[in-house]
Amino acid sequence: MNFSEAFKLSSLLCRFSPDGKYLASCVQYRLVVRDVSTLQIRQLYTCLDQIQHIEWSADSLFILCAMYRRGLVQVWSLEQPEWHCKIDEGSAGLVASCWSPDGRHILNTTEFHLRITVWSLCTKSVSYIKYPKACQQGVTFTRDGRYMALAERRDCKDYVSIFVCSDWQLLRHFDTDTQDLAGIEWAPNGCVLAVWDTCLEYKILLYSLDGRLLSAYCAYEWSLGIKSVAWSPSSQFLAVGSYDGKVRLLNHVTWKMITEFGHPAAINNPKIVVYKEAEKGPPLGLGRLSFPPPLPLAAPLSASESKYEIASVPVSLQTLKPATDRANPRMGVGMLAFSADSYFLATRNDNVPNTVWVWIQKLRLLVVLEQLAPVRSFLWDPQQPRLAICTGGSKVYLWSPAGCVSVQVPGEGDFPVLSLCWHSSGDSLALLSKDHFCLCFLDTEGGPHTALEQRDSMRRP
Repeated sequence: MNFSEAFKLSSLLCRFSPDGKYLASCVQYRLVVRDVSTLQIRQLYTCLDQIQHIEWSADSLFILCAMYRRGLVQVWSLEQPEWHCKIDEGSAGLVASCWSPDGRHILNTTEFHLRITVWSLCTKSVSYIKYPKACQQGVTFTRDGRYMALAERRDCKDYVSIFVCSDWQLLRHFDTDTQDLAGIEWAPNGCVLAVWDTCLEYKILLYSLDGRLLSAYCAYEWSLGIKSVAWSPSSQFLAVGSYDGKVRLLNHVTWKMITEFGHPAAINNPKIVVYKEAEKGPPLGLGRLSFPPPLPLAAPLSASESKYEIASVPVSLQTLKPATDRANPRMGVGMLAFSADSYFLATRNDNVPNTVWVWIQKLRLLVVLEQLAPVRSFLWDPQQPRLAICTGGSKVYLWSPAGCVSVQVPGEGDFPVLSLCWHSSGDSLALLSKDHFCLCFLDTEGGPHTALEQRDSMRRP
């Protein structure tokens, strides 16, 4: 692994372009676009206020910067740096902004979710979509960019509208059997729309493109329900994380549950590999100690090196007792992610916050990784089964079927890694802290082949 120098950053706003050529980052009201191969600054743009959201267009030719406090969106062009666009929502305000799949329309959601305004960069026309619902995930596009599904709330009832993105014409409009719809998401193949209800009622509904209800699933009643949902990239599985600490896997043929994964506080199965992060003690050169200690010894504790050790079962994991008398208790499966080949599923149970669980398609638990600190984020390599994890410390953790490693981020002072962002090639990884970011370059010689060989060996009896 190699690391770049650290660059300034604000609000964790750092994004690779979809084509992988550029890296955009924000420093207060400035937008910096770098060339990924050299990290040299390609363009520098100045916005009218502090940037709160950035997003690349699908073709990587434009980038939008949203300033929610001012109700403004500014759009910049990489091909024509002198061209720029400003969208002012005025008194209507602004709470969300995103690109349409064609990269030539911008969807702005006004305050109180009164409407969505669709702005065309080509014709300068404006159209409006009424009744968008304020929920966890209320807008979703199909992967091919042809259709948009929108969650709506009108007359105290939930609806879904499906629009054709080419001309924004309404294709289907239907009501959903939900009390308080919490989110919607298309399957990667664009054939099925998942709709889930508020956490107060366990219900997930599957609709076809023409609005037909294909199936409804409820695991239990009279308790907190769904917390997270994730489609596998193959569209064959839908993983549903619940407040009872279990993940339920639905199949794409019957939409029935094929298995459920629990997250017990103790691991007893000897077939499960448990990696525990442990701090490396510094070598004690007692005869050479000086006072005051030199800088390396005076480094903060969080910068100390660590390694993974394989624990012998049974293993008791660190658990957190949730405060059930408060809103949003820290319990249940809050993070789910499939690997790019749909073979692995990584999960985190919020009341076992230091642990990442990795399951395989054989429907069993393969690996448990217990960290020294609560897991903040994990993300799969888009090209091969390799999982990156961060815990808010100055280290990044990588797991693959070949094993796992803990890597210290070099540099002066502490570099708390709060978020991660993979390059589309899987060759590099952006590590984001509160005020800085750096790139981590991974050696990929033989990497994909080695990972596939490891995976195939696990398939053999």
